[in-house]
Amino acid sequence: MRRRQAIVVLALVGLLIATSLWLHKIGVIGVLQCGTGACESVQTSRYAELFGVPVAFVGVAGYAVLFVVGLVGLQPSFATDRRIAVALATLSTAGLGFTLYLTAIELFVLHAICRWCVVSAALITAIWALSIWSARPNT
Repeated sequence: MRRRQAIVVLALVGLLIATSLWLHKIGVIGVLQCGTGACESVQTSRYAELFGVPVAFVGVAGYAVLFVVGLVGLQPSFATDRRIAVALATLSTAGLGFTLYLTAIELFVLHAICRWCVVSAALITAIWALSIWSARPNT
């Protein structure tokens, strides 16, 4: 149960970060607070959209789904339901794969690192690890 609680909290933080990046991408927020990072160049690159959809919105959707599934898994009637653990593991594996792809683009194509993207990558990695651990038999 503690792992699911951690997943819910991490997904909420990821949702807030992804929402901020998405609002910046669509022009609602003017400046990203990145310090010395290269958030602007990453956010304005041609890789910041996937089939016309901002990548940040994909993050919003992904973190929102993880958050909701995690919340459902916290309900007493679903506390021992293995399907929740498998769903979280499957969703977070997809999220981690997408994040690795985007990180590779940042490193090897754009040669720029968005600090918020790095934080998001750390969050999805933690969610993935917790989800995989929870999906193991007899955990």
